[in-house]
Amino acid sequence: MKDLGGLMKQAQQMQQKLASAQAELKELVLVGAAGDGLVKVTLKGTGELSRVDIDESLMAPGEAEMVADLIVAAHADAKRALDARQAELMSQAAGPLAGLNIPGLPKF
Repeated sequence: MKDLGGLMKQAQQMQQKLASAQAELKELVLVGAAGDGLVKVTLKGTGELSRVDIDESLMAPGEAEMVADLIVAAHADAKRALDARQAELMSQAAGPLAGLNIPGLPKF
């Protein structure tokens, strides 16, 4: 039963690391860009879109559809970066248990 005690200790450490990683994610801010940087969006670690920057050169009549497409593309860029960072942090926190399919443990 010595192994059970060690496993419990390892699980507690992993739980602390996961909580720390989740706190770090909440503070994370990522920027996604599209159109060679003409449109930028800022995405918080929670997934909340907090800012949209649009270059003034795009603010011409008839450009609304293109601007909308660039905003969507910039958001997708930021979301990919967020998902990658999230997976990296959680995988680091889970350590050797990351590959196991443990109920209640986030999948990486």
